[in-house]
This record gives sequence, C-alpha cells and structure tokens, in this order.
Amino acid sequence: MVSRSSLRLAMRALLVREDFEDVSAAGRALGALVDELERREIEVIVSDDVEDAVAIAATDPSIQCLLLDWELGFTEDHVDAHRVLDAMRGFNAAVPIFLVANRSAASQIPVDAMTKADDFIWLLEDTADFIGGRIRAAIERYRSTVLPPMFGALVKFAQTYEYSWHTPGHTGGTAFLTSPAGRAFFEFFGESLFRSDLSISVGDLGSLLDHSGPIGAGERYAAGVFGADRTYYVTNGSSTSNRVILMASVTRDQVALCDRNCHKSVEHAMTLSGAIPCYLMPTRNALGIIGPIPPEHLTPAHLRLLVADNPLAPEGAKPVHAVITNSTYDGLCYNVARVEELLGDTVDRLHFDEAWYGYARFNPIYRERFGMHGDPETRDKSKPTVFATQSTHKLLAALSQASMIHVRDGRNPIDHARFNEAFMMHASTSPCYPIIASNDVSAAMMDSSGEHLTDVSIREAVAFRQMVARLNAESADDNAWFFDIWQPDEVHDARGRTVPFHECDPEHLATDPTCWQLVPNAAWHGFGEIEPGYCMLDPIKVSVLTPGMDPDGSLRAVGIPASILTSYLGARGIVVEKTTDFTVLFLFSLGVTKGKWGTLVNALLDFRKDYDANVSLERTIPSLVADYPERYSGMGLRELADLMFAAMGDLKTTATMSEAFGILPKPDMSPVSAYEELVRGNIEKVTLDGLAGRTLATGIVPYPPGIPLLMPGENAGPAKGALIGYLRALELYDLRFPGFGHDTHGVEVEDGVYNVLVVKKS
Repeated sequence: MVSRSSLRLAMRALLVREDFEDVSAAGRALGALVDELERREIEVIVSDDVEDAVAIAATDPSIQCLLLDWELGFTEDHVDAHRVLDAMRGFNAAVPIFLVANRSAASQIPVDAMTKADDFIWLLEDTADFIGGRIRAAIERYRSTVLPPMFGALVKFAQTYEYSWHTPGHTGGTAFLTSPAGRAFFEFFGESLFRSDLSISVGDLGSLLDHSGPIGAGERYAAGVFGADRTYYVTNGSSTSNRVILMASVTRDQVALCDRNCHKSVEHAMTLSGAIPCYLMPTRNALGIIGPIPPEHLTPAHLRLLVADNPLAPEGAKPVHAVITNSTYDGLCYNVARVEELLGDTVDRLHFDEAWYGYARFNPIYRERFGMHGDPETRDKSKPTVFATQSTHKLLAALSQASMIHVRDGRNPIDHARFNEAFMMHASTSPCYPIIASNDVSAAMMDSSGEHLTDVSIREAVAFRQMVARLNAESADDNAWFFDIWQPDEVHDARGRTVPFHECDPEHLATDPTCWQLVPNAAWHGFGEIEPGYCMLDPIKVSVLTPGMDPDGSLRAVGIPASILTSYLGARGIVVEKTTDFTVLFLFSLGVTKGKWGTLVNALLDFRKDYDANVSLERTIPSLVADYPERYSGMGLRELADLMFAAMGDLKTTATMSEAFGILPKPDMSPVSAYEELVRGNIEKVTLDGLAGRTLATGIVPYPPGIPLLMPGENAGPAKGALIGYLRALELYDLRFPGFGHDTHGVEVEDGVYNVLVVKKS
C-alpha cells in the first residue's frame, strides 16, 4: 500500500544567477555545486530572470535556502540582487541566504545586504562538497526551527511507525482498510491524518487538560506570539472558549455586562453560569448594520443606572465581568485602549470576543484595537484582567473548531488552577490532535510572516474595494447602475487632500488607519455623532451594497434585495459570508488572491447584465426553479428582484428590524431560570398570535444579523410591538418567497408558520 500523503517536506533551494550557460571556471564550479546539492537530496530551483526570482522568493514557502549571485544584472549598484534579497527577507525572515561572490566583491557589499544575508559562497576557493555540506547544514538548522512545539512533536511521533495498542480504534488508519467505505475514507484523507489522530494515552505529546509536554509548550509559544500571559488551545471553537471564560469568571446571580451584539455562545454562557446579564446596546444604522456601543454608555455613571434599572439584579450589585464583541460581524473595531479606560473603573475583568479578528496583532493598522494590544511585560497590572477569544480557523489558517483563549492578568486575576477547572469542564478527554496542531501552526505562521500575510490580505481588499467603487462611479456617469461598497465615499490622502476613495493611493489606504476610522456624523456609516478615533472599519471585511436604500433608510423606487444576489453567486460557486436586506459580506482572509476576487467582480458584472436583460431564472438560478417550479418557473431575474423589493417595502423588513433590535426587552427571569423551566418541561409552543406578553424559554436569534432579538427569560412585548412585528414580517416574507427563508434560531417553522417556546403561565 502506498500512501498519497507524506510527513516529509522536501529540501529545496532557489539559485538565482543570470547566465547558467557560462563556461568559465565560475560557471563550471556552479554546475558542480548544483550536482552536489542534488546528490544531497536538495532540489535546486534555478532562475535567471530577476522578475521570476522575485516572484518565487516572495510567494513560495517551500524554498528553504536562497543562493543569490551578487553580480546579478552586472550593475555597480547591484540593484537586481538587492530586489531579490529584499523580496526573500520580506516574505521569510529566517530562511538562510547565501551570497555567491568572490572575496574582492565581498569586501564591497553594503552593510544592509550583509545583514540580510547569512553567509557567503566562494565558488573558486572551496570544494563543491564543502559548500554543499554548509548549505545542507544551514537548511537543516532552518528546518528545525520551522515546526512549532506541538506540531513538531506530533510529526516526530507519527514517523516512529510503532504499533498502536491505544485509542482511537482505527489504530493509525489501518481499521479503515478493512472495508470498501473505510478504504475510500482512508484514501481521501491520507495516512498522515490517521497517524496523527492520537489518544491522550500518548504521553510523549503531553495533555491538553493539564497543559503539559509539547501541547503545553505550544500554548506557551502561542502566548508569546499573540501577546498573552497565558494561552489555551481549544478544540471546540470559540463558542466553547466563551463558555469557559464566563464559567470561570461569573457565577449565579452575579451581574455581567454583555454586549447585546453577542454570539449565541455568550447567551449560553450566561445560562450555564447563572449570571444576570445587563445589556450594552450598540448603535445601528438604516441598513441594519450594527455599530459600536457608544462610549457614553460605558461610563461608570451610566453603568450604575443600567444595573440599578435591571429588575433581576440584586440590590447594590456591581458588575464583575464585561463581554464586548470586537470586531463586529460587519468589521467595526473598537479602540480597545479607550474601552479599557471607560470600563476599567467598573469591572475587574474584560472579555473581548474576537472570533473573527485573530490577525489584528500582526499589522500596525490595527494598533490598540484588539484585546492583547501592547507589550504584556509593560502592562499596568492595576488595569482589568483581559480575556480574548479567537476562532483560529475563521480568518487565520487552522482546522475548523480550532480556537484560542488569550489571558492578560491584571486586577483580580483568575489563576491558572482555578481557570483550568472551567477549561476541563468543557474540554474533551479525547481531543482531536490535528486541530491542536493546526493552532500551533497558525501561531507559527503569524510569528514568522504575520505582517506580510495580513498586509497582502489588506492590499487585496483595498484593490477590490477601489475597483468596485470605480465601477460604481463610472456607471453613475453613464446613467447606469452598479453595486457599491460600505466604506467612506471620500478620504484624506497622504497630503491631506480630500479625494474620492477609488482615486486614493492604494498604499495610503493599506497603511493609514485614519482612512478607515468612523468620523462623526459621516453619512456613509450612519451612526451619527461618534467619538473620533473610537471605531474603525476593518479593511478586510467587505460589505457589498445592493441598490435600493439610501443611507437615511429611505427606500428607492427600484431595488435589488441582497438575497437574490447571494443566490445568483451561489449558483456560480461563490459562497458569501453573510447577507442582510441590502448588504452582502465578503471576507478577505489569508487565502484571497487577485484571481479569486477578480472572479467575484466578473460575477457582479454578469449579474448586472442578466438583471438588466431580465434573463430567466432557469438560466441564472436554476436550482431555485428546480426546487420551487410552481413559484418561479418562467420568471426573470429582474422580475423576481422587483417582487422581492416590493414585498420588503410592504412588510417594512429593514425598518422593523432596526426598530426591533433597538429595543431592550423586559427580563421576566434570568436565562438560567428560563432554561430550568425548559428542562422541567414547564413550557409550551405558541404561534406569533399567542406570543404577546409571554416569557421566552429559549432565545430567538435571526440570521442575519445573528444576534439575539430575544434572550431566554425575556418578555416578547405587546402584539403590535416591534419585536413580534419583526417576526411577523419575516414569517410573511418567507411564505411569499420559498427558497429565501430566514434562518431564525429559536423558531420552529411548521407549514410556514413560526412557532416559539415560552414558559407556561403560572
């Protein structure tokens, strides 16, 4: 049996020289060196073109050594050699670089180049065997530093090829080879996965539960990379990470301040801990995009009133914990230093849910806008203790469910022993080792190349944003239409001039955070008077706007619901992150390329063409017609968009959403009390007609926007109120347009009718 996977990374060197046909003594010596390297199992990639060499050096992570002819280009200033040298060091700071030069030339090499290079090669003075040995040794030293602690130990263990007498039962994958389905499974994933899927019985790798051995070493390594005092690897996603923190920090009937724009895992954590949540209400614009919590709502005076007005909070209670979502799902990032200053007088522990934001530490554009900002060694310990949860798998490179908890100890810290009790309560005794290893690798990637990787993502996002903005402007000049981007219409360039966004220097947009900061009362963001510098739009989270709504919330005469664009793109294999009434969110993560977003631009242009021509749904969204032929057969793309847009106007879906989410419902009981009624079976199912005045047994979370409309224990309000009104609008819209139904957690849909669980009346 031959495995299609390998645990070995071949040794590979890049040799850059202009003339490989040189028959001089130096040319013959170089040819002998190449033969010697190949004898030593080092693959040599040769390049005789500067542009080609720069492209390889700046993009190929498999290159483990650069052999660079200092005389490249034969110019006195050695500009070509400098370009290749800079490209390699910009991409990889650790890879060994040898300059190929004679001794007289070496004495003239400038300090900058000598600093970036590691060694010299004297082709005519040393033997090919000696030089080849030095290169091989340098590559091996480099390779020994590439793998982070846990992943390195995992690879080493998997290469021992010992018989397994412990769990898991597939014993390195061999059990799968005993049946056709199992063999197909084995061949699909490859032997490496199964040989690295191990048990806690393997002591060589340590334990995730007591953070020992290579696993513990990996966590300590990640803490240094991400700027934490302690880091914990989590294999059940940031949903579990949030629950671990709340369970360690808050207990029954203690008050926790909670961003209403929270993930449902925070709701679950409040339920599990028995905490009394006091909600911090964020702003919201006419498009339904959730903005920041105003700074004036985080002052000690405002928070005292907030707690005092909560009927569930014990008299005189003080908050012990605060949870803030940063960045928001639409890419709004707080000035965390400012949030710490505001909340620091009220709570001892701050918790930033940064599930979509694990890359922020690695690019200066996000300075002071993430939980682990600054240097932990110089942090003032009198400030609050800070927690940050990050879904490593979301916008870094890790396997699904990989997450990290980062901790900065400050005021009233939770020591490791106490915190680990909550960690073990939620961690499996059979964790997935490949997930743990992917956390380790993600940390190593950001440690070695974090700024480069994030810079590429930002620049690709800027290029896409500017292209769409330019197409929008050009279309408007031609009395045509195109999509727009949720971003500033104008920015200040490097000389302080106000210029259209798409005309600004891309370098300035990619490096100056002021281009992305929310300016007070700017029409584009719609959040009104906002403290300067308090909030910034993340460049890599791109919301495409479909036509139909003005910034003030007024519906235009004609519009295109975003959901129809999402379906159109889906039919072309383009899957978006989030869709609201008039926005579609795209994430420019580490894997985005020009080809990828270029395909997206072409698809947007195709949509415009097909919409204007009212091309049939059978051609544009064929699966929709196949699933619902009676509703959509014979209909055109523009015709459907017009019907959906008219329904949104009739039902006022966007306006009712903004109104509903602007309300803080009355809590009848705490989340844990509502859950206890659920467990006891003291609940009943009601339609929206019977929901008025009832206490919710479970939360209701419409997607989008994916934040709680109603939390467990809260009152649904009056029959004609905004909360029930919004749910009615969704119910009616879903009935009219099958295939475009809303995903609302906590709602059971039966024959098109919304049903929710409520606590029985006493």
